[in-house]
Amino acid sequence: MHLPAAREPWVRPILLANLLGEVLIVVTGGVVRLTGSGLGCPTWPECVPGSFTPVREQAEGLHKFIEFGNRTLTGLVGILAIAAIWVVLTRFPGRPRLKAVAFGILGGVVAQAVVGGITVRTGLNPFSVAFHFLMSMVLVALATALVRGSEDRSGGPDRLLVHPLASGLAWSTYAVGVGVLVLGTIVTGSGPHSGDADTPARTGFDPRFVSWMHADLVMLFTGLVVATLAAVRLSGGSRASRAWAAVLVVTAAQAVVGYVQYFTKLPELLVLLHMLGACLLVVTLTAGVLATRRHPL
Repeated sequence: MHLPAAREPWVRPILLANLLGEVLIVVTGGVVRLTGSGLGCPTWPECVPGSFTPVREQAEGLHKFIEFGNRTLTGLVGILAIAAIWVVLTRFPGRPRLKAVAFGILGGVVAQAVVGGITVRTGLNPFSVAFHFLMSMVLVALATALVRGSEDRSGGPDRLLVHPLASGLAWSTYAVGVGVLVLGTIVTGSGPHSGDADTPARTGFDPRFVSWMHADLVMLFTGLVVATLAAVRLSGGSRASRAWAAVLVVTAAQAVVGYVQYFTKLPELLVLLHMLGACLLVVTLTAGVLATRRHPL
């Protein structure tokens, strides 16, 4: 007879590992891009024609190992997604929305592998690269939702914990946050880090203009985060208050890193830190919206 999920200490670590895996593959993908290793394996699904692994004769040097390492991590992420599905199916019966999220993560991992192949075969087209990154953000959000949904062990009816206007403001902030991420990918796709030194495919937009547009939207987003934090606190939602305080901290850190990297001409380490910050922003934003409800999944 199985113990209740609340008494099984390994349930939450598995779901957290699933989330960590989704964040880690974004960071390693950033390493691939920033080291110019995007075409370290110049074909897909093979690394080079006739071999799924790098070969000694490849001209890509160290780049082939960096790109292959990122591809290999996809397998680990897939295993973690399957483990998360097993946890939900066996420890959270009667939770159809939680199951849908778990299966959505696995489906997204498979889709990401296909999109990654298309990205390689199109010579790192910047719009394909941007879509690849945004899909990863969706998976980070789903993995976060899975962790949050598992905290309400008994299931039960969905219930709003804050004033409806505060909830609406939270969702509006989330929508603007999505816009910030989308514009961020356009900025990256217009800048110097193409992902491969030999094929600098860029969007064609003026980097300064899109950077300013991105900064303006970040200012709007920051104001909305502050407003949402105030609204949930006035509504008496202590859990939501803590969650949105975390959103504000991450937003402030991201803004600082973003401005510093712009004025220091986009050093690779700061760009990578900014990508990690984007993942943390998605995590905290998703947790913030879901904290406004009890039994959101």
